[in-house]
Amino acid sequence: MTAAELSVVFFLQMFVIIAVSRLVGWLAKKYLGQPQVVGEMIAGVLLGPSLFGLLAPDIQHMLFPKDSKSVLYVGAQMGVGLYMFLVGLGFQADHFKSNAKSAAAVSLSGMAAPFLVAVAIAPWLLHLGLFGKGIDTFQATLFMGAAISITAFPMLARIIHERGLSKTPLGTLSLSAGAIDDAGAWTVLAVVLATFGGGPAVAIKAIVGGAVFVAFMVTLGPKLLAPLGRWAEREGKVTPNILGVVVMLFALCAWAMDAVGIHAVFGGFILGTVLPRGVLSREVKKQLEPFAVVLLLPMFFTFSGLHTQLTMVNSFGLVAVTLVILAGSILAKGGACWAAARLTGQDNATACGIGALMNARGLMELIIINIGLQKGIIGPALFSMLVLMAIITTLMASPLFELLYGKAARARGELGALDESEDEASELARLPA
Repeated sequence: MTAAELSVVFFLQMFVIIAVSRLVGWLAKKYLGQPQVVGEMIAGVLLGPSLFGLLAPDIQHMLFPKDSKSVLYVGAQMGVGLYMFLVGLGFQADHFKSNAKSAAAVSLSGMAAPFLVAVAIAPWLLHLGLFGKGIDTFQATLFMGAAISITAFPMLARIIHERGLSKTPLGTLSLSAGAIDDAGAWTVLAVVLATFGGGPAVAIKAIVGGAVFVAFMVTLGPKLLAPLGRWAEREGKVTPNILGVVVMLFALCAWAMDAVGIHAVFGGFILGTVLPRGVLSREVKKQLEPFAVVLLLPMFFTFSGLHTQLTMVNSFGLVAVTLVILAGSILAKGGACWAAARLTGQDNATACGIGALMNARGLMELIIINIGLQKGIIGPALFSMLVLMAIITTLMASPLFELLYGKAARARGELGALDESEDEASELARLPA
């Protein structure tokens, strides 16, 4: 397709993506009690081959031609990376420091238990022929461990925002553990790719590059960025020049993490955590958030949904395998995070809330398994099973959280009441930075 043809298709795509995302998100929020973000995730899957492509394949192909997916991919990365930068702006370092022990324990437990499940089931899945050709037991175990242990970091952040948990120790603890969790899972994936043919340099670059970036940003970042904060304070607002500098810094950090093989979202998130608070963080959040939430983030969900094919699980045997994977994933991840939170001093209700939130896999899971499918590590059937696991665990997160923690906390006045008619972009924009 020519650039002019791509432009025509792109604007029609954006109309459909935004319309379907808003509609399905509203329906999920109003009738299912799910956060807007879960509806948007489902909308992305509906626009893919699982429903739209099944019912009207010619129209779906016309709307989402192969050549246009590279444009959607770039927009998707921009959207999720920018959103995680905004999440980082609301990150409370003091909460993290006070919960560092619990965050580390929850994260490590949330990785160790899923890897034990992977050790148990990976040889069986390999025997069933669900992995790609040339994959050995070690590679299969590492990949399954990463896939089961991943947390829906962007989606977890969105749920935490929508449920009014942004400034609470529970929300900060969950985000901290989720960040550590996903960094570990991406590192493991880098090791799998290295052993599968990428070479050891892939894993070394991811581990060393990520560690150096985080160390630099945490130690020197606040000092280097302090003048930017003072500039905003003198102006009393974020001018176009200040906003331009912030966006350039975001792009540079996202590039750094993508370049070393982790993911752009972590670059954006780390920058957000170290950006000076006050006028700068508050006004940047207010200016960028509606654009990121309404326009860019749905591109991320749609791009992932276009690579999701749920009709692959089409026999009793495959359904049984899916149920085993689902049960093992829920018990290992949710149960381990609950136990770790309890052992580090959290009360039972808070521990249950953390376990419910950390159990969501969401689109980070879809990113990992899409990479696995593209690289030939897993087959289409196992890919579809893991997609179902991602959707079900994500759908479970909010109702389970409300049942185990949210309702009682709202009754005690610790959390605000949920406003079902509230548009989440407006709600998020009013949150203090």
